[in-house]
Amino acid sequence: MQLTDFVGYAAASLTTASFIPQAWLTFKTRDVRGISLGMYSAFTLGIALWLAYGLLIEAWPVVIANVITLALASSILWMRLRFGAAASSTEV
Repeated sequence: MQLTDFVGYAAASLTTASFIPQAWLTFKTRDVRGISLGMYSAFTLGIALWLAYGLLIEAWPVVIANVITLALASSILWMRLRFGAAASSTEV
C-alpha cells in the first residue's frame, strides 16, 4: 500500500467513525432537538457529491468513506425528519 493510500484510508476511517456516536445516540434517545435540519440536509448532499466525485476519479478511500458516511448522515437526517416533527408538536 502506498503512503498516499494509507493516509487516505486513515483520514477516511477517522472522519467516518466520528459519525457513529452521533448516529447511535440519536437512534437510542430519539432526541433530535440539537440537530440542524438545514445543516444535515446540506451535509448529506455534500457527502453524496463527494461519493460521486470519488467514483468518477476511482479514488477508493473517498468512495468507501463516503458510502459509510452517507449512510450514517442519511440515517441522522431521517431521524431528524421523523422524530423532529413529533418533538416539535409535543413541546410547549
